[in-house]
Amino acid sequence: MPKEHKRRRHAHHQPLGKEIDEDNKTYKEVKTRKEEKPKDESYIPSDLSRKILNIAHDQQMEIKEDDMDQEANTEQDFHFKVPTAEDEDDMDDLSSDEGEVEEFIKDYHIEEEDDKALNMFFAPDNREKQNLADLILQKIYAKEAQLNPTPTSQLDEKVIKVYTSVGKILHFYRAGKLPKAFKIIPSLSNWEEILWITEPQNWSPQAMFAATRIFASNLNAKLAQRFYSSVLLPAVLDNIQQYKKLNYHYYQSLKKAMYKPAAFFKGILLPLCEGECTLKEAIIVSSVVAKVSIPMAHSAAALLKLTQLPYSGAVSLFMMVLLNKKYSLPYVVIDALVDYFRMFDSDDRELPVLWQQSLLTFVQRYKTELTSEQKEMLKPVLKKHFHHQITPEIRRELFTTSCRGEKVKEMDVESFWCVCSKQKRKRGRR
Repeated sequence: MPKEHKRRRHAHHQPLGKEIDEDNKTYKEVKTRKEEKPKDESYIPSDLSRKILNIAHDQQMEIKEDDMDQEANTEQDFHFKVPTAEDEDDMDDLSSDEGEVEEFIKDYHIEEEDDKALNMFFAPDNREKQNLADLILQKIYAKEAQLNPTPTSQLDEKVIKVYTSVGKILHFYRAGKLPKAFKIIPSLSNWEEILWITEPQNWSPQAMFAATRIFASNLNAKLAQRFYSSVLLPAVLDNIQQYKKLNYHYYQSLKKAMYKPAAFFKGILLPLCEGECTLKEAIIVSSVVAKVSIPMAHSAAALLKLTQLPYSGAVSLFMMVLLNKKYSLPYVVIDALVDYFRMFDSDDRELPVLWQQSLLTFVQRYKTELTSEQKEMLKPVLKKHFHHQITPEIRRELFTTSCRGEKVKEMDVESFWCVCSKQKRKRGRR
């Protein structure tokens, strides 16, 4: 490297400001490049414009080919992957207690003598039932006749083809994600007609549970009631009639249907009580009501409606389950229950033990909410329909407790504390 030359030292010192300026100066000044003026881009060379036109022409040809092949490729959008272990998150709500229905049924042991009397109030098991498809068709045609007196237009062939393939998927469905075309059915105006194309009578129990979750959460109470009564209830009854017990996934579907209590009572419970219902069907459905929490207002409305129906074994069973929930019922419902049991004074039939148990449950839960006049009204009923074990218990509950409107005697409590204080004083003197 070349030898650095030493700076010459001045004999006289320069002013301090100049020395600082000289030190701050750089030895080489950096030249700044002048920005080039942008070229005129408005002009496009002929070669480039020819390429752009060729690419645009190719894109238009591809769009035309896609439009021509759209009908052939419609079904490709609905091919779904095989469910994996990660897709089983939709089934988290299912518990592992598959024997809960059998445990509930074991609590209801009926003797042979009572079984004969009880069969008078239940429909026989070998009755003829309509298929699920017939019931759905009847619902659809009746609704269409009300809304549209003129015949409606037919569905598009593409829609029918798509939802027919969705129905085939639901027939073999076990776990995983559902087709997107099925999830949008609740948002359609003609969802009942679209639902019939998927053939709900051929769905697997797992598909019925998944469908109940979708329709219960996306439909309002009025529309959910139509789904329960036309799709879910016939499938449950067919399964009980075929296997003499209810499939676990159908049982979970009933529990999920309680997400809309008003729709459940109007679409499942009340139709069972109004129509032909066997003892096993009533026990299974009532076990769902017993295990799921229900708002008090809906339970009170259901009890009020049950008191207006003619007597059957299913009415007594559902009434007993709802009374066992121990809700603080309005006086209107309690008075209606008293009038309901009082009407059996003129009934000459031999009532089953199930009726006696429902009356005992009512008295045990609401004995203090009855007036003295209402308790006197029930005496002739107890005398006419006497049971050697249950009736004495009903009498003991009724006539050994206070009535509605009576004040609780507080003098006994005050006298008790006075006696206790006197005893403490005597002990202190000793």
